[in-house]
Amino acid sequence: MNLVAQGPSLTDSQAQHLAQMLGVTPMSLSRRAFRFKGVERNPSVASWCEERQIDHAFVPEGRRFADLKLLAMDMDSTLITIECIDELGALAGKKAEVAAVTAQAMRGEIDYPESLRRRVAAIAGLPEASLLQVYEERLGLTPGAEVLLKKCKEHRVQVLLVSGGFTFFTERLKARLGIDHTISNVLEVKGGKLTGALVGEIVDADAKARKFVEIRENLRAEKHQTVAIGDGANDLKMMAEAGLSVAFRAKPVVRARAGCALNWCALDAVVNLFE
Repeated sequence: MNLVAQGPSLTDSQAQHLAQMLGVTPMSLSRRAFRFKGVERNPSVASWCEERQIDHAFVPEGRRFADLKLLAMDMDSTLITIECIDELGALAGKKAEVAAVTAQAMRGEIDYPESLRRRVAAIAGLPEASLLQVYEERLGLTPGAEVLLKKCKEHRVQVLLVSGGFTFFTERLKARLGIDHTISNVLEVKGGKLTGALVGEIVDADAKARKFVEIRENLRAEKHQTVAIGDGANDLKMMAEAGLSVAFRAKPVVRARAGCALNWCALDAVVNLFE
C-alpha cells in the first residue's frame, strides 16, 4: 500500500515526520506532495493530517494513470467553482432561498429531483440571456482542472462530465475543454424566458450512475480502470461504480463513503494518487 500526502501547506519537515511515523523514506512528487511506498494503514495518520490540513490517501501500489480508461467528474463545485443554479437564483433575487435548498440536497437531506424542481421553479421568469451572463461573468474553472484534463488527453483517458445542473453549461464546457461525454438537465425556455420547468427526465444520482456504467462498458474498461470525482450526495451512486472514488471538497456524507478525499488540494491532486 502507498500513502500519498499532499496539500498547499505541506512542508518538507512535515513529510519527514510522516516518514518517521511510517518507518519509510518519503518520495517527493512535487513541492507540496509526497508518496510513502510499502506502508500499512496507520489510523494515527488521518488525525495527524486532518489537524494540519493535509490531504492523504492510502492507495494500492502499481496503480498507474496511464492504465485508466474513464474519469468522470461532477460539474458544479467540482470542475467549476460555482453552483450555477445558485448564481441564477442570485440574478432572480432569490440566492439565499435557492442556495439553502442546494445545500440540503448536497448533504442528502432532501430528495434531489424534488430539490431541483423547487430551485428551477424559483428562477421562473429570468431572461434566457441570464444563462450566458452566469457563464461569462461568474463561472470559473476549479484550480487544477485544466492540468487534470490535459493529463487525461495525454493518456487517452475519456472524460465524462455529469451534472444535476444544466446542458447550457455542460455543453459549453465540453466544447471549450474537449470533454468526451456529458449528461445534465435541460431548462425549458419559452418566449426568451425560463419557464421554471425542465424538459425530459431529471438527471439524478441514478442517471449519473447509469451513464457512467454505460460508458465504462462501451470502453470495455475494468472497474479499476475508472475514477469518479464528486462533492454531493447525488454523486455517490456513480462514485460507487468506480475503481477510485474521490470526494472533492465534499460534504461529510460523501467523504465518509469515498475511497479518498481532497479537502484542501487543487483538482490536479488526483494525478498524484497514481504512480
